[in-house]
Amino acid sequence: MEDNEHRHCLRIGDAAPDFTARSTAGPVSLSDFRGKWVLLFSHPADFTPVCTSEFVALSQASDRFAAMDCALLALSVDSLYSHFAWVRAIYDRFGVEVRFPIIEDPTLVVGKAYGMVSPDAHDSSTVRTNFFIDPEGTIRALACYPLNVGRSVEEMLRTLAALRAADETGKLAPQGWKPGDALLDQPDANLDTLFSKDNPTDWFLARGNDS
Repeated sequence: MEDNEHRHCLRIGDAAPDFTARSTAGPVSLSDFRGKWVLLFSHPADFTPVCTSEFVALSQASDRFAAMDCALLALSVDSLYSHFAWVRAIYDRFGVEVRFPIIEDPTLVVGKAYGMVSPDAHDSSTVRTNFFIDPEGTIRALACYPLNVGRSVEEMLRTLAALRAADETGKLAPQGWKPGDALLDQPDANLDTLFSKDNPTDWFLARGNDS
């Protein structure tokens, strides 16, 4: 992985840094998933209440992510064997099998490259970050949450669906959009279009028929 001091400032549109690491599903590299969408997300620590609730929900929704051709990749600083023990504890308590890879990052190499932790951090106890990476390896959306607030799996699914729909149609996803809703047309920056509309807002705020 490239050692770049600016890598902790990743933004939408940047190339997602490649990495190779051990995981509960064996060795993984981000480049292994090229051609698919990837949701790369970090969690503060194994055996914690909020993270456990998230992983149960994500596992239960894994088929919905797969239906949108999206791979789930989790990451924390805990060791591989801690991940295995936690996965077994989740199975014993909830009957849920966590099958998506959980990556170990004890040296913070991946976390720092993605800005999940600050470059001079010694742990990742306050990190809860999502990166939506498209099939070309570009970061398309990201979100960060504090230690004490869990993420919404439904919002993760909605964000992924909106990104895919916008790409496939060339249209725009408005506030609260979900699959089946109308998308917005791209504004036509043209004076003829501006003056031809009966409604003065239709030239920049028009819902298309495709969703």
